[in-house]
Amino acid sequence: MLASTSSSSAAPAAADMIKARTYDVFLSFRGEDTRDGFVSHLYKDLCRKNIETFIDSEMLPRGDEISEALLTAIEGARVSVIVFSKDYASSKWCLDELVKIMDYNKCVVPVFYGVDPSDVRNQTGSFADAFAKHEENFKHHVEKVKSWRSALTSAAKLSGWDLKEIRSEATLKDKIVKDVLMKLNRGTSSANLEGLVGVKRRMQKVLSLFQDGFPDFQMLGIWGMGGVDTIFLDENGVNLDFENKMKNRSRHQSFFMRCDRVTS
Repeated sequence: MLASTSSSSAAPAAADMIKARTYDVFLSFRGEDTRDGFVSHLYKDLCRKNIETFIDSEMLPRGDEISEALLTAIEGARVSVIVFSKDYASSKWCLDELVKIMDYNKCVVPVFYGVDPSDVRNQTGSFADAFAKHEENFKHHVEKVKSWRSALTSAAKLSGWDLKEIRSEATLKDKIVKDVLMKLNRGTSSANLEGLVGVKRRMQKVLSLFQDGFPDFQMLGIWGMGGVDTIFLDENGVNLDFENKMKNRSRHQSFFMRCDRVTS
């Protein structure tokens, strides 16, 4: 969590930064439960894969209703990862986030961190304790409490990841990152070229073969041993850049086929 500040301009500045950016992932979580442990490590792993990830901070303004800055981040994110933990439902802030996430019908990845999915879905266990307090505190806002329950039920019915089944937090993080990459249509190889020595240069050399004025049809074959990531180059590397080069020439199309998958 970023350190809080007494500067009156800090909150507006943070909000302006959010408006100026779009995010691949919005992380929703109960800070007291997971911020300094699991979520901080998950956030770093997502960033290492060049996945633009929003994580809230104390610099964001907080009030009775969800802030415009946070709403902008939720609306703009392509995927929302919700980390349900023991005290998630005790936070009105988390529940308001969840309602907005589900309202926008974004791609949602629920993560059950030390809680049973059925407790989230049915508001039992620690979630029942939290809602007993909410119903007392918001007895004049029955519809709000109902919206929280409905959002929890809907989110917990989605396919997600359960720490109790996977056991290892490291493995859980890896699976979430891979899941997010797939949902972003990046696969697991193309998200990050950094650190892959020589790949970018070779990819540029292949792209240079496609010069202006080329005929209507050209074929490029990439030969390599099985498992030596020729597919990383063709399906994930060349395809994306080639499509970008041709985006203003609608009559051109590209097609990629793996010969090892063709049967006679």
